[in-house]
Amino acid sequence: MDPVILDVVGPIKLRWYGLGYLLGFVLGYYLLRWQARKNLWVLPEQKVADFIAYAAVFGVFIGGRLCYILFYQIPKDGLSSLINDPTVVFRVWDGGMSSHGGILGLMIFTFVFAMMNKVSWTGVGDGLCVVAPIGIGLVRTANFINGELYGRAAQGVSWAMKFPSSLHEDLQGQPDVQDQAFAECQAVDPSLAGKPYEYLVARARENPELQQTLGNYLQARHPSQLYEALLEGLVLFLILFFTRIKFPKLPTGILTGMFFLLYAVFRIIVENYREPDQGQALVFALTKGQFYSVFMVVAGIAFIATAIVRNKKLKA
Repeated sequence: MDPVILDVVGPIKLRWYGLGYLLGFVLGYYLLRWQARKNLWVLPEQKVADFIAYAAVFGVFIGGRLCYILFYQIPKDGLSSLINDPTVVFRVWDGGMSSHGGILGLMIFTFVFAMMNKVSWTGVGDGLCVVAPIGIGLVRTANFINGELYGRAAQGVSWAMKFPSSLHEDLQGQPDVQDQAFAECQAVDPSLAGKPYEYLVARARENPELQQTLGNYLQARHPSQLYEALLEGLVLFLILFFTRIKFPKLPTGILTGMFFLLYAVFRIIVENYREPDQGQALVFALTKGQFYSVFMVVAGIAFIATAIVRNKKLKA
């Protein structure tokens, strides 16, 4: 599928990835405003626009991008990749955002924002955590459209799919077969000569014969992006939204804890079906996604326990 929806002007393009973030912020704004109107959030309605704008910049983009560079890019490509090209920090349109980093960035941002507005940090977090799964689900869907962050090879799975970007993993250690694949593709489309693999993928979108030829060398894989969109997006949102509506007087911090805990559990599950990043080393037999999620489990339990203890003290 084409990651670009529309060529706007020159190098400016409307991409599914960017649209996923944009829709996430827009829907988040309206749902936060609705919570404020229903007195389900500690911030007033007039603060929602400022909050969502600052959260997007200081929480999601800065936190998500910097943590991706620190935890994924530098370990993979070395510090020199950043030193030689510092502008990579700002090129979010090239992909490369850490969901754990975005969550960490939002934690820091909401803490500062709550202090500045003299309201409960966990109260601010509860409202945000209800809407956050919407953005997560939309971005994971965009990952699927882009054909990135695909799953592991699947056997006997009727909904397994082939992702062109997986060719390097599929033919790793088989340079002769890889050369054969490129030669057969070039026989179908001579314009591929001397062009990078990304050009082959783009041409295959428009040429069914080329698509079939390339597909012969690809393994069918789990569409793990859709698994994440379903669990970390839709299911998590429904659980938190239902809890918010059903229990409006829930102690502040419970919803935040539920978000951390459930997101981490869902992520740990899906990581079993997701192909680890190329060259990514395991941490104590866990993928990096699972390893970072363990800390979220601990944080989630801590938020819930603290909220329960605080509430008991208030009632005592």
